[in-house]
Amino acid sequence: MKYIVVTGGVVSGIGKGVASASIAKLIQTNYDLKVMPIKCDGYLNVDPGTMNPIEHGEVFVMDDGGEVDMDFGHYERFLNITTKFSWNLTMGKILSSIIEKERKGLFLGKTTQFIPHVTNEILENFIRLPEKENCDVCVIEIGGTIGDLENAFYVEAVRQLQMKFGKDNVIFVHLTYVPMLSNVGEQKSKPTQQSVHLLMEQGIFPDFILGRAKDPLSSAIKEKIGMYSNLDEDNIISAPDVSNIYDIPLNFAKEKLDKKIGTKLKLLGYKNRMNLWADLLHKMKNSKTKKKILIAGKYTALHDSYASVIEAIKHASAHLSIKPEIVWLDTSYLTYEQAKTKLKDIDAIIVPGGFGSRGTEGKINVIKYARENNIPYLGLCFGLQLATIEYARTVCGLKDANSTEINTETTNPIIDILPEQKDVDKKGHTMRLGSQLANLKPNSLTSKLYNSHNASERHRHRYEVNPDYHKILEDKGLILSGLSPNGRLVEYIELPKEKHKYFIATQAHPELKSKFEEPNPLFFGLLKATLE
Repeated sequence: MKYIVVTGGVVSGIGKGVASASIAKLIQTNYDLKVMPIKCDGYLNVDPGTMNPIEHGEVFVMDDGGEVDMDFGHYERFLNITTKFSWNLTMGKILSSIIEKERKGLFLGKTTQFIPHVTNEILENFIRLPEKENCDVCVIEIGGTIGDLENAFYVEAVRQLQMKFGKDNVIFVHLTYVPMLSNVGEQKSKPTQQSVHLLMEQGIFPDFILGRAKDPLSSAIKEKIGMYSNLDEDNIISAPDVSNIYDIPLNFAKEKLDKKIGTKLKLLGYKNRMNLWADLLHKMKNSKTKKKILIAGKYTALHDSYASVIEAIKHASAHLSIKPEIVWLDTSYLTYEQAKTKLKDIDAIIVPGGFGSRGTEGKINVIKYARENNIPYLGLCFGLQLATIEYARTVCGLKDANSTEINTETTNPIIDILPEQKDVDKKGHTMRLGSQLANLKPNSLTSKLYNSHNASERHRHRYEVNPDYHKILEDKGLILSGLSPNGRLVEYIELPKEKHKYFIATQAHPELKSKFEEPNPLFFGLLKATLE
């Protein structure tokens, strides 16, 4: 087993997840090896499922129903793999397991302590999970910043991991921030020096340092960082700012990071196999066809709240040679007249998932305008529910149609809570989660997009289209183009082609399974409709 451990320094948010995914992609592709990621988060939540998107960014949902950090989205999109909930370690998970074992008496009466019991629990996961998957290389990303108290036990565990398996099998990559001070016009290495010093104090000696900076690192700054890190200049790698995250693997490859890692870990059989990736990037950069794609939501203050939606748009655009311009619209207090003004130059509209009542009427106004003006529309989760409410109000004549999540007193609860959710009082990991199968209506646009009679996408919701209203919706022309196998849950809706060029919504989150090399069919269909 080979391990690549990625740590971060100076400040958070400099891109450890993307850097880890990029390294993993290069090793997977160019050495033809099975690579798996493990992400370590220091927070005491068992998972991020109960966190506000503004607090933590998007919650990424897995096939197995796990709710995890958004970095897993990068892993899946880059590696074309399906990750698992067990691959995300949180301190909440680790401590819960320790307490459970202590209660069962599994520590044989010994005092339960952070060291060795917590570090042993982490180390056991580092060894057991890759062995279970029979992978060749495991990339471990340690969240947070070196020096944080909350990630110290993960750092100690990876130190012990290298002691156990040796320097030929466990290497360390440290991503750090190199600021450029405008008043002096040069890159500064002091924050990186201090970060590396903190790392070394904890017994970790990096094999490579990735310098995140506005521009590529100069030779002088590489030499200086190398001197203070006991590294050759060749092992100091530039990680410059990019406008497109899919450039990052190729930027690392230009500096031969994958070959250098291969030499350290004694990997064999290197061949450059990144041609498809490079071709897609070329299409993205050289496209002359510009399209404005509007995302209407209420978490628009933090774009990471919709990270997978943004990436799914990019994936489809790359394959269609479209240059997308994403337009953000906060729907809080948005009137229909305001919507008409803001949407007049838009080529496609997406209403993504969300919770609560704020901004819902604004989203409904956006959906109404899209439906009545033949603008390609894609609704995701809440976007399906609100599209159904708008149709019920405007077309079916049910003026007070609503969701019981928004208005418990509505006399036409078009959207109602799932029966099995009514007695749920805990918030964590209790929604309808993970991959769910849907049967698609023959000859529907949805079935044509998937080229199948069924589809499997990931879900995260507590409410559904009320089965009592299925018939009236269908009688008034709404196509329920996908249902759960028992026929109860509406998974997809659409409008006939003669009424609208592209109007589809799904109760699922198809953005979560979209890949750079394999875009999701619904996003591909939406972007393609803008060309018609």
